[in-house]
Amino acid sequence: MHLKTEDLTRLEIEYDSGVIPPPYSHIFKLKIGFGKNFLESQLDMVYTEREEILEEEILNEGFTMDDDFHFQGEIHKIWEKSIKELYAKTKWSNKKLDEEGGIKVLAKDLHGQFSRTVPINQQEWQFFAQDYIQAIYEVSQKEAPLTIHYLIRESNDEIEVSLTVKFSVRKMELIVNGVEKEADWEETKTLLSHIFIPDYDYGLAKEKKPDQQGNFIDCGDGYWHELGKGVINIDDSFDAVSKIKKGFKKLISS
Repeated sequence: MHLKTEDLTRLEIEYDSGVIPPPYSHIFKLKIGFGKNFLESQLDMVYTEREEILEEEILNEGFTMDDDFHFQGEIHKIWEKSIKELYAKTKWSNKKLDEEGGIKVLAKDLHGQFSRTVPINQQEWQFFAQDYIQAIYEVSQKEAPLTIHYLIRESNDEIEVSLTVKFSVRKMELIVNGVEKEADWEETKTLLSHIFIPDYDYGLAKEKKPDQQGNFIDCGDGYWHELGKGVINIDDSFDAVSKIKKGFKKLISS
């Protein structure tokens, strides 16, 4: 049963990573209550099946021995519109999740009715949940907002871009050569998705800002990579490097 979007008082998003092996396998439950001035939010993230592998394997994959995370607090109301729009357009399945895992959603309304179903548009819900969890990480100060630096250096011109992604308030802070500019959240999110597709060769990366001609990017870790040399497409059918260049040129000219 699909409840009326305008009557929603609470959504609970449950995720199971399915057959993904440890230490990556995990489950989470995200509870979102629609209040007057904020979204009352609770997150319980638990990594699973780690007793089956050695501590060394967990640490070698970049994890710690205590990656579970729990949060209860307030998230900015700016998120309410996007989650309700997602709920309103979603079509639902009565099927249960299989071994591949995925998301199921529990909705409650002001009449006391509730609905527990599986969204057909799984990927959209997973992307939304990831973004919302990132907002929680920022609010809880588990992680700082991501800042990406981009440099275009030509023979007689230099353009330096700083892009800070603030999931907590769904805002992109864009600075081009020291001047603050507007950046659309959804459009810039698309650019971000392209940035993390290619392969980054850290053997060719520089810790100092490059002084030669080219297009360079620092993804927030202090290392500068040259697009086309240290940033390489991993799929011949999708030219992510070109999309990154075009995306930043569009940001600059907006």
